[in-house]
Amino acid sequence: MEIPAKLTQGPVLHTLFGLSFPMVGGILSVVGFNLSDTYFVSQLGTKELAAMSFTFPVVMVLFGVAMGLGTGTTSVVSRAIGRGETSTVRRISSDSLVLSFLTVLLFAGAGMFTITPLFTLLGATPDVIPLIRQYMMIWYPGIVFLVIPMIANAAIRAGGDTKIPALIMIGATGTNIILDPILIFGWFGFPRLELQGAAIATVISRAGTMVASLLILHYRHRMLDFVTPSLRDVWRSWKSVGVIAVPATITNLLQPVALGVVTRLIASYGPGAVGAWGAGSRISVFALVPVFALCSGLVPFIGQNWGAEQFDRVARGRKYGYIFAAFWGVLALGILQFMAEPIARLFSNDPDVIREIVRYLWIIPFGYATVGILSVTEETLNAIGKPVMASVQTLAHTFVFTIPFSVVGAHLHAITGLLSGLAAADILGGVVGVSLTRWMCLKGELMCRLRDAETAAAAAGN
Repeated sequence: MEIPAKLTQGPVLHTLFGLSFPMVGGILSVVGFNLSDTYFVSQLGTKELAAMSFTFPVVMVLFGVAMGLGTGTTSVVSRAIGRGETSTVRRISSDSLVLSFLTVLLFAGAGMFTITPLFTLLGATPDVIPLIRQYMMIWYPGIVFLVIPMIANAAIRAGGDTKIPALIMIGATGTNIILDPILIFGWFGFPRLELQGAAIATVISRAGTMVASLLILHYRHRMLDFVTPSLRDVWRSWKSVGVIAVPATITNLLQPVALGVVTRLIASYGPGAVGAWGAGSRISVFALVPVFALCSGLVPFIGQNWGAEQFDRVARGRKYGYIFAAFWGVLALGILQFMAEPIARLFSNDPDVIREIVRYLWIIPFGYATVGILSVTEETLNAIGKPVMASVQTLAHTFVFTIPFSVVGAHLHAITGLLSGLAAADILGGVVGVSLTRWMCLKGELMCRLRDAETAAAAAGN
C-alpha cells in the first residue's frame, strides 16, 4: 500500500485546522494525566507528594529527550512522504523506534543505579529517598512505554493523521485516572500500593498507548518495515533523525535553566509571589494550548509540502500559523485581563497571592501573541530540516532576552519590572523568530530551485 502525501493537496487553511484541532484534546489530556497523579498522591500525605515532586525534574528530562526524538521523526518522515519515498518512510519509522528503544535502555539503566545519589543531589532528605526509590524502580523500566508510543505517534502525525494520536493520548489519561485510586488506595479488593500504585498505573496506561500506536502505525498506515536492514541503512536513518533530534533535545533541556533563574528571582519577593508565579504559569499553559496544538499540526504540513517542493503552501501555512497565534494571543490577553481577579480567586484565598496573580495576568499575557509566533517559527525550522537554527532562535530568546530582561526589570521596578521584562523578551523573541524563519525558508527554497535547474541543465546536455 502506498503512503499518500495528503497534505500537499487541498485548501491550506482547512488542512491545517483538520490537523490541529484534534491535538487540543490530546494536549489537554497530557495535562490531565499529570494532574490526576498529583491529586491522588497528595491524598497520601505531604511526604509522598514531596517524593513525587522530586521526580518531576528527572521525568521532564526524559520527556524532553523523547520529544526531541519525536520532532526528528516527524520532520524526516513528513518530508519523505512529501517526496513520495514510501520505502524511506517505512525504513525511518522503523529505525526511529529501534533508536528510541536503545535510548530508553541507556537512560533507564543509568537511572536505576543512580537513584540515591541523584535525588540526594536534588535535595531529597533520607526519609524521602525510600519513597522515591519505590516509585522510580517501577517508573524507570516502564519508560519504554512512554517513549516508544511518542515516536510511533510522531510518525503517525507525519502522515497527516492527528486524530488517532490524540485519541490514544486521551485514552491513556482516562485509564490512568481510573487506575490511580484503585492501585494507590486499594479499591475493589486490590492491595493498597500507595506510591508504587501510582507508578504501576502510569506504566499500565502507557503500555496501552504503545500497543495501540504500534498497531495503528502498522495496520492502518503501513509505515513499518520488517525487513532486516543493513547497518549502513540503519545508521543513515538514525543520522537523519538525530540531526533534528539532538538540537531539539538540547533546547528542551536548556529551557528550564531560564525558568530556574526567574523562579529564584521571584522567590526573593516572598512565598506569595512564588505561589502566584506557579499559578500564573499553569494558567499560561492552558491559555496557549490551541497554539501548541496548531504547532503539532504545522510540523507534518510544513514537512510534507517542503519535501514535495510546494513552497507556496509552506509560506501560506506559516502565514496562517502566525495569524492564528497573534489572534489567539490578543484574545487570551483580553479575556485574562477582564477575568484576572475571578481567575486568581480560583487558585487562592490569600489576598497577597490573589494580588500577585492579578499582577501576573495583567502583564505576562502581553507576550502571548509573540510566544505563539515564536513556537510557529521553531516548529517551521524543525520541519524544513533546520534544527540548529531553531535551537539558536530558542536559546537566543532564553539567554539574550529572557534572563537579562528579567534581571534588569527586577532591578529597576521590583516584581512589576521583572514581569514586564519577561513580556518584553517574549515580544522581541517573536519578532526575531519571524525574520529568521523567513530568511531560512527563502534560502532553502532558492537552493532547491538551483538544484532543480542544475539537474534540468545536465539532462538537457545529455
